[in-house]
Amino acid sequence: MGTILTGIITATVFLILMGLVLAILLVLAEKKILNYGTCKISINDGNKELEVQGGASLLSLLAEKNIYIPSACGGRGSCAYCKLVVSEGGGQLSPVEEPYLTADEIKAGVRLSCQVKVRNDISIQIPEALFKIKKYRARVEHKKVLTHDILELRFKLLDPQTIDFKAGQYVQLTSETYKGRESVMRAYSISSVPSEKNYIELNVRLVPDGICTTWVFDHMKEGQEVTLSGPYGDFMLSDTSAPMICMAGGSGMAPIHSIVNHMAEMNIQRLCYYFFGAQQQRDLFYLEELRKLERDHEWFTFIPALSAEPESSGWTGFRGLVTEALAEHFDDLTGYEAYLCGSPGMVGACEKELKKFNVEEDKIYYDEFA
Repeated sequence: MGTILTGIITATVFLILMGLVLAILLVLAEKKILNYGTCKISINDGNKELEVQGGASLLSLLAEKNIYIPSACGGRGSCAYCKLVVSEGGGQLSPVEEPYLTADEIKAGVRLSCQVKVRNDISIQIPEALFKIKKYRARVEHKKVLTHDILELRFKLLDPQTIDFKAGQYVQLTSETYKGRESVMRAYSISSVPSEKNYIELNVRLVPDGICTTWVFDHMKEGQEVTLSGPYGDFMLSDTSAPMICMAGGSGMAPIHSIVNHMAEMNIQRLCYYFFGAQQQRDLFYLEELRKLERDHEWFTFIPALSAEPESSGWTGFRGLVTEALAEHFDDLTGYEAYLCGSPGMVGACEKELKKFNVEEDKIYYDEFA
């Protein structure tokens, strides 16, 4: 019996080792044997051309040339942020990409740039705004505890020393390797105001076993240098005078915080109701700051809604879901714009409620935190 067990273990170990050897050989084949040589990336009908060494993903090769396409999953094809149009030379659509693309996008040549391997000359289309994105070296000025699972990070920009962004946009933070976890990039909305060009602040919520958030909470130190890129995104204040409904939850506070403080700073007096959803009082932050904003500006009203606050706590504010708080205050929002930020479930529920109250679909702006 012992001899048979030993044989099974030996065979299993042998198969595992053979699998590792084959995997290594495949990587070497891609890098060494399949030498694609120099390839040309033509951007926006030849307005910009790059020469790169073929074989790597379009996303990574563009980054090597300081063109940063949004990506939040480390190039695994799971966030779908890195979409761009490939006009020629992109090869066949991969099974990884298909679930993230609509029929119209596929017809238009939209691809996930992290899944497109550059093996020949290729032509692509990139929004002009992405050429303004830069990589920043920054220093951690502070890690401030906001709630039991949300930190405020403040960074001083070192190189370049300033950033131009719109309230509501985001940056990508690159983690360091730690305890066998690889370096990844993750997207976080900027919570500070655009006028403060030498610094940026982020709100980071702990994701259980999340690679980047675990690094932020457990390993990032005040005073250390980090790498950021940005700004990204088109979630920002519209150029109208329409009254506003803002709805957020958790770290979805960040872009709304930036927007309403920018409005106060620039004396933009648009009627604004801000509904913030949380479970308990321990999940609220920036409360005093927002109450002061409410006292100082007649156009601004802040309404926190707690869905699981103990009855004995003495909380005198709204109890229930953020959508229920909206329904208690309004039954018709004709002419309003809406700004939503939070989890996909929260954003979807809010969007559904807003449409019931006559907010037009194209006037609902959102930033989903997956």
